[in-house]
Amino acid sequence: MIPYREQLLPLEKVFRDPVHNYIHVQHQVILDLINSKEFQRLRRIKQLGTNSFTFHGAEHSRFAHSLGVYEIARRICDIFARNYSVEKIGPGGWDDQERLVTLCAALLHDVGHGPFSHTFEHIFHTDHEAITVEIITSPETEVFQILNRVAPGFPEQVASVITHDYPNPQVVQMISSQIDADRMDYLLRDAYFTGTEYGTFDLTRILRVIRPYAGGIAFSYSGMHAVEDYIVSRYQMYVQVYFHKVSRGMEVMLEHLLDRAHELYRETPEIFALHSQLLIPFLAEEFTLEDYLKLDDGVLTTYFIQWADEQDLLLSDLAKRWLYRKPLKSATFDEEHQWPLIETLQDLVEEVGFDPNYYTAVNSSYDLPYDFYRPKSGVHRTQIELQQNDGSLVELSKVSQLVAAIAGQKTGDHRFYFPKEMVDPTSSNNYDLFSETYQAFAAHIHNGALV
Repeated sequence: MIPYREQLLPLEKVFRDPVHNYIHVQHQVILDLINSKEFQRLRRIKQLGTNSFTFHGAEHSRFAHSLGVYEIARRICDIFARNYSVEKIGPGGWDDQERLVTLCAALLHDVGHGPFSHTFEHIFHTDHEAITVEIITSPETEVFQILNRVAPGFPEQVASVITHDYPNPQVVQMISSQIDADRMDYLLRDAYFTGTEYGTFDLTRILRVIRPYAGGIAFSYSGMHAVEDYIVSRYQMYVQVYFHKVSRGMEVMLEHLLDRAHELYRETPEIFALHSQLLIPFLAEEFTLEDYLKLDDGVLTTYFIQWADEQDLLLSDLAKRWLYRKPLKSATFDEEHQWPLIETLQDLVEEVGFDPNYYTAVNSSYDLPYDFYRPKSGVHRTQIELQQNDGSLVELSKVSQLVAAIAGQKTGDHRFYFPKEMVDPTSSNNYDLFSETYQAFAAHIHNGALV
């Protein structure tokens, strides 16, 4: 009998994909993982969360993204095995015995994501990476049982790739680095579904110039411009999509909605027993992995629909604003010099009748498009290495003026979020009574910035 880890499908299975055309599955273990209940749950979790309120096409799931990461990793393994195997180039080459652990880690890297991902994590203090590891290593999950059939200890090997503890840096960097299968898929996929062409880059060329070395993964010097294109695309996607002010406004609304539910549960827990049973373990801060796996975007959305009719006016109003896409407005501000002004604006919001704890927020979004390793920073980054003709390595920003210009430069802004009524008072029933307050508030807002 052929060992489970070596079992290939009688006929290759393919999934049609708008980004990669076909996703090829050849191993029985990969197909079994795709069909596991924990992985199928990812169909019900959106990849971009609140961004779908800004870019209406962004309805794609973490299921589709995870398949895409698997497919890119599979192609890289094929390239390495064909051109850069240990047998061909010696030490520092690719050992194809690493293929299965690589493909499993690529497929499962996001299996621990919860509904609305990062907002849910912040309110209920969950960690999707820790839960991913728990799903992979918990004997109760189908994922563990499938992986454990490969070999005893194999689930722990896959989990160690996620935690960056796996001993082969080539495997780890293929899944998690500054240019990896994960980032390459989500940039292309998110650009496709949001309709933002500037998020695209030349994946074919990057796969042509990628290669292993003893310390991880590098790229041929001749492929520098394709890597530059990737860095710029990532920068543009963060500025134009991931940090979009409206998406962040909806994320703030979602955070305040869940926060209100959390607070309300402490006061009157019985109301949630009527319609939000699956959320109670999280409101009570006593949840299990089984509880976590029952949640998805649809479950929470159903609860929000029910909360819209609750007697608690705050919970009801926040739910309606979320469901009917009524994001908070925002203005940029200078964090160093304008903090006192934020308090003044919050007082004006409260004077009109809004609770500033639920109708205002400060939101900061920053990201590095690329950075090189800085020993004194305390943050480990796997920098992008280019391999020259003589086999020596050079860090990308040392030879690329374009990348050097943006390396280590954070992009993003600080925003103060507030109710739309504060700058559109005609939508408020209290316009006449509070017109001076509205005018005082509006005087501090000019062209989307605090003045």
